[in-house]
Amino acid sequence: MTLQAITFDLDDTLWDNRGVMSRTETGHYAWLDESLAAWLARRRETHRGCFAERFPLAAYQKSRQRLAEQYPLRRGDFSWLRERALVELLEAFGLPRSAAWLWAAATMARFHALRIDVSPHPEVEPLLCELGGRYRLGSITNGNLAVHRLALHRHFQVSIAAGEIQAPKPDARPFLAALARLATPPSRALHVGDSWQEDVLPALRLGMRAAWIAADTPHAGELPAGAYRLRHVRELPALITKLEGES
Repeated sequence: MTLQAITFDLDDTLWDNRGVMSRTETGHYAWLDESLAAWLARRRETHRGCFAERFPLAAYQKSRQRLAEQYPLRRGDFSWLRERALVELLEAFGLPRSAAWLWAAATMARFHALRIDVSPHPEVEPLLCELGGRYRLGSITNGNLAVHRLALHRHFQVSIAAGEIQAPKPDARPFLAALARLATPPSRALHVGDSWQEDVLPALRLGMRAAWIAADTPHAGELPAGAYRLRHVRELPALITKLEGES
């Protein structure tokens, strides 16, 4: 195998995402509740009450789920779902539509600021530096992380936000889009990710190789041809050496 390109999932592949989403979820909603209360107090409109008491976090989550069912093509576009759910709740709280959109946009800005507070594994930066000198690199994620705001974004020639193109993994389209922009056939590409369903299987179906980052995830039987299990992304160079040796 002569490897030309490597694509990476992001969350739980290049960093541990545990805790990030819970902090982001509670943090941006608490920011909205506190900031909105202060704004209403300055306007002497405290009669509306406390936003988060009338619409707790569970109501926000339920609204997003309903919107995902109502607009199935948008089910993976998490930013779209969040912003529109916020607008609905803010209008129900009594804000005019224009103010609801402004507050929803500000809240999503807070969301994205919290969402990029990730800590890549210490091996990731030198790994991408080394691999970038030999291969074309790309990222493919279902998340709504603002990848372009991360320092490691400079290593990727292409970054695909699968939900935003209405084709969340395991859909083949984000993989095909990345491969097309990397000018690489599937047979010369390796995908690295932590999800068996969303990373490994779609990559294998296209004829790519797949490195499955799965320290403790059980899997019955032997892995199919082209799939390789790693405990951590730090083990990737050894796998690449092995694959290149087989070419």
